[in-house]
Amino acid sequence: MTFEILFLGFLFGAILRYAKLNKFNIISGLATLEDFSVTKSLFLSIGIGAILLNIAINLGLADYHIKPFILGGLTLGGLIFGSGMAILGYCPGTMFISAGEGSIDAVIGIIGGLFAGLIFTLLFPFIKGILGVSMGDLSLNYYISSKLMFFIIVLIFAGVLIAGAFLLNKQEKSKDKKWIISGVALAVLNLTVFLKFVTNRPIGASTAYPYIVDLATNTVNNDYFSKVKTPGNWEFIFLLGAFLSGLILSLLTKSFKLKLIHERWENYKGRSSKKRVIWAFLGGFLVIFGARMAGGCTSGHILSGGMQIAFSSLMFALFVFVGLLITGKLFYKK
Repeated sequence: MTFEILFLGFLFGAILRYAKLNKFNIISGLATLEDFSVTKSLFLSIGIGAILLNIAINLGLADYHIKPFILGGLTLGGLIFGSGMAILGYCPGTMFISAGEGSIDAVIGIIGGLFAGLIFTLLFPFIKGILGVSMGDLSLNYYISSKLMFFIIVLIFAGVLIAGAFLLNKQEKSKDKKWIISGVALAVLNLTVFLKFVTNRPIGASTAYPYIVDLATNTVNNDYFSKVKTPGNWEFIFLLGAFLSGLILSLLTKSFKLKLIHERWENYKGRSSKKRVIWAFLGGFLVIFGARMAGGCTSGHILSGGMQIAFSSLMFALFVFVGLLITGKLFYKK
């Protein structure tokens, strides 16, 4: 099973790397509305994945894994996550891929994320009230009893997202089609992970951070570590596969390069290494702390939850986008 998870993580890294969706320049470009590659790929993945996954579930080949609707955690966590994502230029999963390619700021982001995982573990008993009470595992399937009506809405939902992806591409006037291949491949990969005879769970990344640091510091005698122990172990192996993907493929293509200051960062913030190190650490901290407040991240919440049409994941995605755009507007000034 360990090798299987490692291989799935390797494929995850290869897919994102193919369309450069793990790159700082691409992700930070979304924060300033100058690059929609991530949005286009996510829209396409969620649209196609929603159709495929719900068919598989109705055939008994997979199960729903809906994250609970906890209003405070989703809203505050989403805003914090979006802010950190804009500053850092990576997500919990893409940090490991880019670290494998030699991005030093991604490594610093991982360190900041690990620190956030430890702090969140220690603070969890005291901030439960801020996160709020679970309203249940709410999704479209929860409210629609008619299978015909359910699939009609699924098709409409998927159609809107897929059309939105191509409209964004038309607006960008981009001739690059890699986002299409990556989007389709990501949907198929996540469906595969969901299948009962594969791993019977969704793709995820952020739970690995508190799992790794809690083990390393022996902060394991608490309720939160008990909660993240099993998914955290799976996601750690998965992210190790993603890291190896970035490392091996960049070495094979001779594109491996140690790099701290990326082009977009230099354009907006200059070439100060000290400044980039500080902001990368803070961004990594915010990304993981926000993800843990919300109970998921870009892959575990937005992608996996979006494919299930989970209301918690759609709420999280909305507030991530708000936090991303507000921070992008305020933080990136030439």
